Amino acid sequence: MADDQFPGWHGTTIIGVRKGSEVVIAGDGQVSLGPTVIKGTATKVRKLSPGGYDIIAGFAGSTADAFTLLERLEAKLEATPGQLQRAAVELAKDWRTDKYLQKLEAMLIVTDGTELYVVTGAGDVLEPEHDVTAIGSGGNFALAAGRALMDTDLDAETIARKAMAIASDICVYTNGNLTVESLPK
Repeated sequence: MADDQFPGWHGTTIIGVRKGSEVVIAGDGQVSLGPTVIKGTATKVRKLSPGGYDIIAGFAGSTADAFTLLERLEAKLEATPGQLQRAAVELAKDWRTDKYLQKLEAMLIVTDGTELYVVTGAGDVLEPEHDVTAIGSGGNFALAAGRALMDTDLDAETIARKAMAIASDICVYTNGNLTVESLPK
């Protein structure tokens, strides 16, 4: 099938919420190829422990590309234990300048329980202004819902779950099969 005829992989909504004493990353489980759901139970949020420090990462985009980036992030974290911001910046620099990595199509949300970042292939390491960030096809829906819920008495995990439920009701490339990981702040 020619590239211009390939329906393309769509899907995924990942949200990161930092509130109170916890930081949560949640992601849906749907993988779609064009209008077809290929899998409904994919795990797109993972807990990593490079150098003995816990990190949570959620990814949107090509799975193989995301795994490549997660491996690179783990290597950066092993080289700079306990320094998530430094590791994320180093990964973003490599991603932007390395000819192989430049072709990768994925985005990451990462946290160490204190910091919360979005890492992109454009060389960005972004920290959310309102302690909520989201990526993927339903990311804008989850982000809007999450931000609206931040002013409530709900905890970070409940906000993430409710925001993901709203996104899955709106975005056809997002389902309600969630993987949720949290770390104490």
